[in-house]
Amino acid sequence: MCTLRHHTDEVSCCASSPSLLLSRCAVSEASVVACCFPPCGQLFVTGCTHGDLKVWDVDVRLLHAEKDAHDLGVTCCSFAPQFKVGRTEIKTASGDVRALALPCAASPKPSSRKTGGCCVELRLASCGQDSQLKIWIVSQREGAVCTMKLLHSLTGQSAPVLSCGFSSDGQLVVSGSVDKSVAVYDATLGTLLHTIKHHDGYVTAVALSPTFPWIATGSTDRSVNVWRIEDATAAVESKQTPCRGRKLPGHFRLLLLADWSEEDVQTWLNEEGLEELVSIFKANNMDGPELIQLNKETATELGIESVGLRGRLLRKAEALTAEQSGSEAPDEFLCPITRELMKDPVIAADGYSYERESIENWIRGKNKTSPMTNLPLQTTLLTPNRSLKMAITRWKSSQ
Repeated sequence: MCTLRHHTDEVSCCASSPSLLLSRCAVSEASVVACCFPPCGQLFVTGCTHGDLKVWDVDVRLLHAEKDAHDLGVTCCSFAPQFKVGRTEIKTASGDVRALALPCAASPKPSSRKTGGCCVELRLASCGQDSQLKIWIVSQREGAVCTMKLLHSLTGQSAPVLSCGFSSDGQLVVSGSVDKSVAVYDATLGTLLHTIKHHDGYVTAVALSPTFPWIATGSTDRSVNVWRIEDATAAVESKQTPCRGRKLPGHFRLLLLADWSEEDVQTWLNEEGLEELVSIFKANNMDGPELIQLNKETATELGIESVGLRGRLLRKAEALTAEQSGSEAPDEFLCPITRELMKDPVIAADGYSYERESIENWIRGKNKTSPMTNLPLQTTLLTPNRSLKMAITRWKSSQ
C-alpha cells in the first residue's frame, strides 16, 4: 500500500489499476474528490476541491501539477481507453496492455516491449464546479518532464459538471451536470452532439459500456436512465420509459436566441409540444429575432386563432427569453439545500459548496450524511470557498 500526500482533509474517491491498488491518500488543505488510472495502469491522476490536477507515477513521485485546472474545484476525471506511443495508437478496450511500460513510470517487472524513447500521449477528461468539461493531452517522453496540454474547454452545460467518461472507442465523451442535463461531445473535435434533459435532479454519475453502445446516467432524482448510441449519427435515444422533463434539445440550445435559424425555431416548437404551429412559423420565415418580438398582436397576425394555443405559445416564448437573458443566478451560485443565492459559501467534506448556515443546521440536526450524495460525512469541517464567493459578488454587481 502506498500513501500519496496531495492535500489535508479527506478523500472521497478511489480507483484501481490492473497492476497496483492505491487504496488510501493522505491529504491537506482541500478534499481529493476525483482520481483515475490511464489504460496502461502506470500513472495516477488526482483532482481536489482547490481545482488542481496532479499526475503521479507508481513510485509515488509527483510528475506534474496543473494548478487551477478548474476554477472552483475538480469534481471528476477520466482517461480515454486509448493512448499513443509515438504515432501508434494502442487500443485497450479488449486487449491486455500491462506488458507495455510507460517511459515515465517504473514497471514492477521488466517490460516485454519497449517504447524506445517515443512520446506517450494519453487523453484525460476532467470536469468541475466551473461548469466546464476539459479534455487534456497528458504526454511523457523517456527522461523528460510530464506535461499536460489543454485540448478542449467544453461549455455545453450551465452549472457544475459532476461526472464524465469516454466511450469505449474514445470518440465520445459524456458528462452529467447540476443543470440536470447529460452532454454528449465529439471528443476529437470538441463539438456538442446532443444534450439530454430527462432527469429531474442533478446528474451525478455517467457510465459508458465497454462492449455495447450504451450510456447509463444516475441522478439525485433516484433514477437511472439507460441510453443507446446510434452508430451512424451518434444520436442518443432512451431505452426506457421517458421521464419528466424536456425532450432532447439539439445543439441550438447553446446559441443565443437572436442567433437561432428558422430550423432552430421549428425544432423548439416540436420540443415544446407545439408541433401544429411549425407549418405556420415555416410559412412566415420565423427565426430567432422574430421569436423574440413575438407578442399577442403578432401571434394573432400569424393566424393563430385558438386563444389557448396562442397563450401557450406566448408563455413558452417568454420563459425561453427569460432563460436566455441570464437574469437568474447561475445554478452553481445557489445552495443545494435551500436553492437560494449563497452569501457565505463553504466546502463540506463531500466536496460540494453550501451556504454556511444551511449546512451547519443540516449537521447540527444530527444528519451526518451528505445532502448531495447521501454518503456519510467523514468530518464536519467546513472550508470557506472564497473563489465562489468572489464569483457571486462579481455576478451580483453585474446585475
